[in-house]
Amino acid sequence: MNLIASSGQLRASLLRWALVLVPLVVLMGFVSGRMAQSGPGNPWFDALVKPGIYPPPITFAVVWTLLYVLMGISLAMICAARGARGRALAVTVFAVQFALNLAWSPVFFGAHQMTSALIVIGVLDLAVVLTIALFARIRPVAALLLLPYLVWICFATYLNYAFLQANPALDGAEGPRAVERFEI
Repeated sequence: MNLIASSGQLRASLLRWALVLVPLVVLMGFVSGRMAQSGPGNPWFDALVKPGIYPPPITFAVVWTLLYVLMGISLAMICAARGARGRALAVTVFAVQFALNLAWSPVFFGAHQMTSALIVIGVLDLAVVLTIALFARIRPVAALLLLPYLVWICFATYLNYAFLQANPALDGAEGPRAVERFEI
């Protein structure tokens, strides 16, 4: 019996993992943001003073979708590295950082807790650095795929801080309760 997989078998394993993980990661990110009413349309968020560096709202949907796809591919590469030393730890740390990622929107947009969200995203930054380091030991390309994510969450950390500085009175504040919307 041959214990070494052929290159075709390795590609098939990566493809199977990617077909499951990429849509799952994208879906979970979408659901987290949607449930927290993230972004424009959230009355509390709409009332915040936006920092000058705040990009157009469509940027977030495009960037996060791309980042979640890259995260899913990166994770699939690690999951497909059967027998690799440190694989279980790398996947566990990825899961922790992903849970932190999914928690940020409900804390910031749902609970209106900018200070708590800043703590969550600060820990997320460190967890992503650790994830990248662990992934690099197994599949360097998988680690490289996470670099845009690290850059973006560092930017998001700054934005969280800037929102808190510009709106200290709204940290933890209730949003407007009655909102009437009309679609034209």
